Amino acid sequence: MLLDELVRTTDAVASTRSRLAKVDALADLLRRLEPVDIATAVGLLIAKPRQGRVGIGWRGMTAAMGEPAAEPSLTVADLDAALDRLLVTAGAGSVADRAATLRLLTGAATEREQAFIAGVLLGELRTGALEAVLTDAVARAADRPVNAVRRAAMLSGDLGETAMLAITGTAAQLDDVGLVVGRPVRPMLAATAASAGAALLATGEASVEYKLDGARIQVHRIGDDVRIYTRTLAEVTHRLPEVVEVVRGLPVRDVILDGETLALDEDGGPRPFQETMARFGANAARATVLHPWFFDVLHIDGRDLLDEPLSTRIGVLKRIAPEHRIPGEITADAAVAERVSRDALAAGHEGVVVKAVGSAYAAGRRGSNWIKVKPVLTYDLVVLACEWGSGRRTGLLSNLHLGALDPTGELGKPGGYVMVGKTFKGLTDALLRWQTERFQELEVRRTAGTVWVEPVTVVEVAIDGVQRSSRYPGGIALRFARVKRYRDDKSAAEADTVQTLRALLRS
Repeated sequence: MLLDELVRTTDAVASTRSRLAKVDALADLLRRLEPVDIATAVGLLIAKPRQGRVGIGWRGMTAAMGEPAAEPSLTVADLDAALDRLLVTAGAGSVADRAATLRLLTGAATEREQAFIAGVLLGELRTGALEAVLTDAVARAADRPVNAVRRAAMLSGDLGETAMLAITGTAAQLDDVGLVVGRPVRPMLAATAASAGAALLATGEASVEYKLDGARIQVHRIGDDVRIYTRTLAEVTHRLPEVVEVVRGLPVRDVILDGETLALDEDGGPRPFQETMARFGANAARATVLHPWFFDVLHIDGRDLLDEPLSTRIGVLKRIAPEHRIPGEITADAAVAERVSRDALAAGHEGVVVKAVGSAYAAGRRGSNWIKVKPVLTYDLVVLACEWGSGRRTGLLSNLHLGALDPTGELGKPGGYVMVGKTFKGLTDALLRWQTERFQELEVRRTAGTVWVEPVTVVEVAIDGVQRSSRYPGGIALRFARVKRYRDDKSAAEADTVQTLRALLRS
């Protein structure tokens, strides 16, 4: 298939706010694809090509842009092959070779295709073809139940391969996709509530568990082979040998565990989040020891537990890892839930997560079965720009422009980000120095006082609430926003939505 057909479809999807119209357009495209192009095309549509990030930044992309081709000639396979070359080119002379590959690719692309290629390579393709919409389109194109497609995608961790199987395979093959120990699945996510008591009203009897200020990990063990993945499914096994050692010591043969890891001080309290995340860097030193804590088990010794109630999974976890289970209590009493929440805060943790005891593990989904409760309102937002500071901050990038995700395009481009406020509070000297260097690397343009950046950096911001405002396109402004930390473990696609923030006006 010509790449132009893919690009024209993304234009059609971006031009409508109707979810049904988006699904129809994408389903029609999927039906017309050659089987060999299906997985590739799905990856391109969500700006997650099968090659992953190939090391091309904004400056490299801009430098490679020449005169566009007059007529479309590139195919989906041509773009896929070029990404393969970019991925494997390394060593002496690789910079020039990669630049030549990129110039050859963009020189054969039309103006519309150049913009699409840039969006794919920079991970910011904003067409409204987010994964949930595309999942529905796969189900439509394959004439399969959407729940079956969604489940297969979540358990395989690969929507492209799921699309290929759904469209070219049988219903039985799709239904047979299950957990595979060693292949990560998307983690279950939690909604939010203002108090443990309020959360308990929504869940009924629940396990009220400490919410640790750590890094989410998913651990797979097959015999003595242990693999560890982050919440974004990146493998970090070699960076966490102490976690590997703990899991190898558990009385199991095969297991999949969900949990957190964090650094502790000499009194057993949590160290700052940045000290934990420092261990995930490419050149991380191992001076800080990380401790694993598990709150769920998805598989044990040939038995999948995804569809078992949480109470059963907790029982298994207590049996195999009692010393590494996150503290908590099962209760239907709001007073008990509030006490556990106070205990968690007193121990230096973030709050609690309230989990319905009868709930299954919904991989990759956010619903009301898991509800997190923190003493302050915190949201994960995306840095859109940063202003130069004054006074003692002269020469440093200081005031952050904060954006919330707009997945439907209700207030702008589908899948884009809507500005909801600014803040310079909570920034330490170290963070000021770091963001001054980092945001200039991500610069896309600048004015006299502001550097605009690629919207890829997630920052956790604490607020006292929101208020109505005509200053920002979302119709709201953050109240008393202050930076808690940067979230290197989260992608911009996981940011909180502007709809979530606007809902605070009604709470």
